[in-house]
Amino acid sequence: MMQNKILKLLPVFILLSVVACADRIVYYDGADAPSFAPYPADQQPRVALVLGAGGPRGFAHIGVLKVLEENGIEPDLVVGASVGAMIGALYANGMRAAEIEKIALEIDAIQFLQVSTSGVNGSGGAVASFITHYTGGKPLEGLRRQLATVAARQDNREMTIFNRGNIGAAVRASSALPNQFAPVKIRGVSYVDGDEASPVPIRAARKLGATIVIAVDVAAYVSAIPPNVPVAWSSRDRQRASMIATEIGDADALIHPDLGYYAGISDGYRRMCIARGEAATRAAMPDIKAALAKLARIPPSAAK
Repeated sequence: MMQNKILKLLPVFILLSVVACADRIVYYDGADAPSFAPYPADQQPRVALVLGAGGPRGFAHIGVLKVLEENGIEPDLVVGASVGAMIGALYANGMRAAEIEKIALEIDAIQFLQVSTSGVNGSGGAVASFITHYTGGKPLEGLRRQLATVAARQDNREMTIFNRGNIGAAVRASSALPNQFAPVKIRGVSYVDGDEASPVPIRAARKLGATIVIAVDVAAYVSAIPPNVPVAWSSRDRQRASMIATEIGDADALIHPDLGYYAGISDGYRRMCIARGEAATRAAMPDIKAALAKLARIPPSAAK
């Protein structure tokens, strides 16, 4: 049971390069601290891909990317929460799905985690290090395609969008799971995991100007909650589902693979998630293509 608890609560720090050891608030107050700015009129995105939170379930995002690439679908904007922000950062910097898959399948997740009897605890510094390494330290606005990450204010769980500034800090804030990893303080405000405010940040994509939104939800289906799980787990799962439901109507296409209830980090689990992400994307392709066909009939100047 303890093993299942740890696996279920892990944000996907399967993509880490250094063990996070400190348990304290992390500060980012420099000139490059993450921030938000509306895109200029000539940079407004048309197609956004929203990658939701979900810990190890985020392997499914890779399957989604593979099928979108197969169909020649290239979003202008990627919006990510938690693990979605991590994978989204790699993808927005130009890494193809096959490259991300190779990294995900080769990394030994256990060696990157600091586990205690109370769960996983750390500063999350390895997240920032990993993202900075694979993006070459570029700022959010310097990637090959637009990227926005979503975090929650620690005091009131209000959603905050970052689309400018330090990418490592932005992804780190978006992945700061409460009680598991330290919050990130940016210019005087502490932030925690984007899952706390908007597990699938569809409305964030709309706020950024996207005309078409393809959303990916990798959370467990409420119908899959086992009867014997702790009440805290089932309550959180239902709360998350309720939060997601308030935004689904703003998506043009929704991809929600059934990944079962318990998450894992084994090679078999990773491959299962990727495969089911692929299958769910193929099933959603009629909706995706219908939305894109509609977009093709809208001149860019009239899309907003």
